[in-house]
Amino acid sequence: MEKPYQIKAALDQFTGSTIIYKHWLGLKYTEGIKYLADETNCYWLIDAIFSHQTEQLLSNQNLREFQIWHLRVNNKSGILICEWDTNQEVLRQNIEYTDFALKHIKLYLVETVLMLPSEY
Repeated sequence: MEKPYQIKAALDQFTGSTIIYKHWLGLKYTEGIKYLADETNCYWLIDAIFSHQTEQLLSNQNLREFQIWHLRVNNKSGILICEWDTNQEVLRQNIEYTDFALKHIKLYLVETVLMLPSEY
């Protein structure tokens, strides 16, 4: 696994995406997300975000087309947060333990595709 600053630098290089991967829950993710998952062993993060795509969450009109997701890590535990706009939190999930390499990652779910902000 690369060091956090190397991962962050590599993530910043992803702009747009020509390849889209299909997740077993039916949603999709970009090349940048695949790189993130491969480098940090965080396919569980994709699963967690996609598992929250329920009727209840999507009944909020603001969340159907665009969601902002944050994972914040401190002392091997994390908080996964969904926002419909900056600082408009709608969901929070505590992660008891994680070895995720970065202290924070921000992701977008645009319609049914999970992507890095630089790929938007």
